[in-house]
Amino acid sequence: MADLNVKINNLHLKNPVMTASGTFGYGLEFADFVPLNEIGGIIVKGTTLKAREGNDYPRMVETPQGMLNCVGLQNKGVDYFIEHIYPEIKDIDTNMIVNVSGNSPELYAETAEKLDALDGIPAIEVNISCPNVKEGGMSFGVTCSGASSIVKAVRQHYHKTMIVKLSPNVTDIASIARACEDEGADSVSLINTLMGMAIDIEHRRPKLSIRTGGLSGPAVKPVAVRMVNDVAKAVKIPVIGLGGISTAEDAIEFLMAGATAIQIGTANFLDPQVTIKVRDGINEWLDRHGCKSIYEIINCLS
Repeated sequence: MADLNVKINNLHLKNPVMTASGTFGYGLEFADFVPLNEIGGIIVKGTTLKAREGNDYPRMVETPQGMLNCVGLQNKGVDYFIEHIYPEIKDIDTNMIVNVSGNSPELYAETAEKLDALDGIPAIEVNISCPNVKEGGMSFGVTCSGASSIVKAVRQHYHKTMIVKLSPNVTDIASIARACEDEGADSVSLINTLMGMAIDIEHRRPKLSIRTGGLSGPAVKPVAVRMVNDVAKAVKIPVIGLGGISTAEDAIEFLMAGATAIQIGTANFLDPQVTIKVRDGINEWLDRHGCKSIYEIINCLS
């Protein structure tokens, strides 16, 4: 059996398979289906300083090889998370990571500061890329200056591992990754969803309540693999790859492209045990090819 352990700054993962924010709840919802302690890391649903109601329905629509969503970061706020959710998840034997968002550098920083005090949360994922909120969020992630402003503000108030989640809806994602690295990001995760739209041709209107949403699922994987490879060549910090992963072979593509770890998102809706299946599949592939460590295939392209 190969060694699947990987390291993201000071974060030690027992294997490179993580769950993507917004697709795995707080982990507790999946406890009856999958041994949570066997997942490398769980990134819980997006959290903001104050509660958000999210967007109107319909919020999701199925597309060929994927789905569009415009949930809009619905959550009860960080104080509710700390009081009600954190006590339930803090002792889960894996890396519990909170995805955070906001409408200004100050709001990001204040949310991160509250989480910094929680011993059971070793890292945060700073979401500068969510494409389905009406204000803030995406505007920070599409420019180097915007991304820098968020990372700089959070770094001043958060002292543990900071992952920054990048938007693919940009011209040069590598330059934005470098800007995040320069301001103190410990890792970058990519890609978030691609902007998309679906139309109800019988009623001549968009299928989503706010017209557009984020595309995820197998359809985005080739774009995601290319962007992970671009970023891995541009930064020195670890890269976490995501976008359309549903099999071990998918995950291995991302690892070979330069990702140190991967996240599984949309596939969790179809198979709640997909994380463990992907982990086992990676291990079987490594054994079959005589690899002793996962690091033998990370960023291994000739």
